[in-house]
Amino acid sequence: MPHHTPLIGTIVAGLVIAFFMGAIAHRLKISPIAGYLLAGVLVGPFTPGFVADASLAAELAEIGVILLMFGVGLHFSLRDLLSVRNIAIPGALVQITAATLMGVGIGYMMGWTLAGGFVFGLALSVASTVVLLRALQSRNLVETERGRIAVGWLIVEDLVMVLALVLLPALASGMAKGGASSAALAWTIGGTMLKVAGFVALMLIVGRRVLPWALHWVVHTGSRELFRLAVLAIALGVAFGATYVFDVSFALGAFFAGMILGETQLSRRAAEETLPLRDAFAVLFFVSVGMLFDPAVVTQQPLPLLVTVLTIVVGKSVAAWLIVRAFRHPNDTALTISASLAQIGEFSFILANLGTELRLLPEEGRDLILAGAMISIFLNPVIFRLAVGKKNPAKSAADAKATPKRPALEHVIVVGYGRVGKLVTRALKSTPGAVLLIEAQPDLARDARNDGFEAITGNALEPGVLNEAGIAHASRMVIAIPEGFEAGAIVQQVKAMRADLPVIARAHSDDQLAHLVKHGADDVVQGEKEIARRMLELIGAKPAKAKAAPGPAISSAGMAASPDKPVWTLRKPPEWFKWSIWAGIALAVIVPAACVVTHGEVPGYRDLPSFTE
Repeated sequence: MPHHTPLIGTIVAGLVIAFFMGAIAHRLKISPIAGYLLAGVLVGPFTPGFVADASLAAELAEIGVILLMFGVGLHFSLRDLLSVRNIAIPGALVQITAATLMGVGIGYMMGWTLAGGFVFGLALSVASTVVLLRALQSRNLVETERGRIAVGWLIVEDLVMVLALVLLPALASGMAKGGASSAALAWTIGGTMLKVAGFVALMLIVGRRVLPWALHWVVHTGSRELFRLAVLAIALGVAFGATYVFDVSFALGAFFAGMILGETQLSRRAAEETLPLRDAFAVLFFVSVGMLFDPAVVTQQPLPLLVTVLTIVVGKSVAAWLIVRAFRHPNDTALTISASLAQIGEFSFILANLGTELRLLPEEGRDLILAGAMISIFLNPVIFRLAVGKKNPAKSAADAKATPKRPALEHVIVVGYGRVGKLVTRALKSTPGAVLLIEAQPDLARDARNDGFEAITGNALEPGVLNEAGIAHASRMVIAIPEGFEAGAIVQQVKAMRADLPVIARAHSDDQLAHLVKHGADDVVQGEKEIARRMLELIGAKPAKAKAAPGPAISSAGMAASPDKPVWTLRKPPEWFKWSIWAGIALAVIVPAACVVTHGEVPGYRDLPSFTE
């Protein structure tokens, strides 16, 4: 039995090289999307060495598109859009029109058809959700007025692109059947809109009732695997059904499936359960896009590439700035939105691929889009820093009104507003002293504010977020997130900034408990042992107490450490041992990778040729 197949080789090569490139991008403080695209270039047919199977990568990318659009639908918020509709809707539409006209002009200069220029301009008009949110979150701007405008603006762009994905095949079909005649185009587009209307009606009338009911039924089975499988079946099944029955795109079907599930109380759990698979296939999508990029465009067409980059970085930004200022918003708001939109991403890639497949956009146009995307993603942190300023800039008057006042001195900082975080904050609400919450997920932070708590949207690992939470004056910190190892990193950061602040954390295992204690947690509650202690109390038995030993206080009624294995006696491995382990891992990965890149194979495995052969 062969130990490799083109499918396995493509997935392994894509994920492994994407990991290294993404890690480098993260280290450089830019979006990992740039790293994933570069990984695709490295395994693509235009660079020497290993070449992944392009046809298989394209099919894997289709799954990535479905799951990406499902995620967009899950997080679609009509409330967020309506709160800034007066500026976001007209502003986004005007900016899309301006960017599309610029793209049509570039296409005209390049000698493309009007349809090619139109697709090119649309691809340049839409910003990346991942890059935009990362830029806003890094400066704690998501919940400010300018942050909400930027997010609402992006929602409008996404909706327009979903509509474009539906209409582009109809446009290509109409041009193929009847040339460029307006009657043929109108007939084809009208037929497509009728199909879309039928699909939307079915989803709103039937799907809105059946899908949530089915998901609730699965929840009552108590099986986490079935729930995860049900969510994936809904996402993929609705997307495939939309294409098979109504002849509309996978993207529209997946978007509506996500939007309908997003209205249910299980939307957050559905997002959490599918996140690992969505992330994995999204990475493969970006890798597959990078495989299509021919680096020769940089040297063969430097002037068109420069014009493309300037359109993305300068043209779109200036248009957005003028639109925001025309609506009488302050200059800092206009600068924030224009800097946020000075890049392109996932929707641009989807449009470029679709336009090329439909023969509307020439391949050189797709190469320009991909090159422009990578350059703009690399430049965006610098542009954002120049436009917005330092990581914690002084808030504008509008932001000051939109941002809740922080509690005074001696408050309790709670990290995480999940199940445990909600119980802790609600109990603290009735006790003297203020409570301030740090939550990384914007929807959970919004829920906390609706429940009457002061909340900061951000990552508790970042010093700027901790300073904004008033760590210098807090009485203690409670880390209520379930990930014990991530909590350990937060404890380490907190202790580095203020060593005397008491920190309470939670753990699910002895390993997590030891990790938290090692990084300075003052008290750790281990949930399973706390449950066991309470059960023993209810049946009248006394829990066995751990042997007394010097070290940090470990909560959970004396049961956090087992008597025969106290956590504080764990010995730290010597530095030379850790470095030798890392060196062995590095050699095991780098040497085969170098052989593959230089020779297309690993010596000793002569039966592993390029998968395109």
